[in-house]
Amino acid sequence: MRGALSDCQSASSLYTSRADGYYPLRPGTMTQAMNVAIVGATGAVGVEILSCLENRNFPLKSLKLLASARSAGKQVSFRGKMLTVEELTENSFEGVDLALFSAGGDISRQFAPIAAAAGCVVVDNSSAFRQDPDVPLVVPEINPEAALNHPRNIIANPNCTTIITLMALYPLHLKFGLKTIIASSYQAVSGSGQHGITELENQVRAIADGHPFTPSVYPCQIAFNVIPQIDSFTDTGYTKEELKMLNESRKILSLPDLKVTCTCVRVPVYRSHSISAIAQFERPVSVEEARKAYDGMPGIAIKDDPATSTWPTPLDTTCQDICLVGRIRKDLAIDNALNLWAVGDQVLKGAALNAVQIAELLVKHD
Repeated sequence: MRGALSDCQSASSLYTSRADGYYPLRPGTMTQAMNVAIVGATGAVGVEILSCLENRNFPLKSLKLLASARSAGKQVSFRGKMLTVEELTENSFEGVDLALFSAGGDISRQFAPIAAAAGCVVVDNSSAFRQDPDVPLVVPEINPEAALNHPRNIIANPNCTTIITLMALYPLHLKFGLKTIIASSYQAVSGSGQHGITELENQVRAIADGHPFTPSVYPCQIAFNVIPQIDSFTDTGYTKEELKMLNESRKILSLPDLKVTCTCVRVPVYRSHSISAIAQFERPVSVEEARKAYDGMPGIAIKDDPATSTWPTPLDTTCQDICLVGRIRKDLAIDNALNLWAVGDQVLKGAALNAVQIAELLVKHD
């Protein structure tokens, strides 16, 4: 079944857009090998990180796979060899140059400072350090220079929805000057991990067979339904997930006054998030100039031809490094604004790939 986590292997290249589609853009030559650890190596994102390291020929002196005691002892194939997963402990980072964390905020808060104190640079996929002023928040296609200034030895990976949204909006920001984002996200169940996928599968099967079921992962039925809540609500009426797009976009773009409002919705899709966005700009916009803004921009491409009903869908980016944008049009209600639709694989560009790209920046500038 296309789109399930277990069926996906990372593509081996980045992409850059052009008028007739997109073509691969290989990472730069990297010769400074590193001793690398993956924390959360057996989880969904950890598995994809491992695949990205292999497919992108990341230069390694050694690779250490770390996970909970429950996963310790498992065997994982990498570059033709079998590696044994080790239990994560406070002593796991001796001799490690780079640690890629994807084991949740609690683990990151406990072990990332320990790794950093051992001289290891941490790239963290959780939300634990994203708003720390001494921790850069990095999307390599947007603010790569930020990765080189990490006084705490920690670099944060942004939220997946923020990454995909900004991949679509950054080229337009360079052209017109971004002022406001009004967005709705349509987020796949794999954003909840394997439990989300299993819940959707089980509910679809139960409905088809006429059997009763009780939701356990989500507050209500997800099969053939949408749920307008991701993460817990704050006293603002927005969820934590929705506020991430506000706070993270401001930090990544260095736009402290950027206005952002967002509604995040869980949808019965296995993989790849979609975002409907209205973006208002400082300068007048046109659809023609907006399309040109994507020419040569890495990691993002246009798929947009209304005459042939051509636009991006989650399946188009599932298991792909590329993000896609379409439905580009002038907004009819807001001045100097464009309306668009963006799609990207939240496990790859939204997490694993972005983390490995940050690691590549460190190798190139070591």
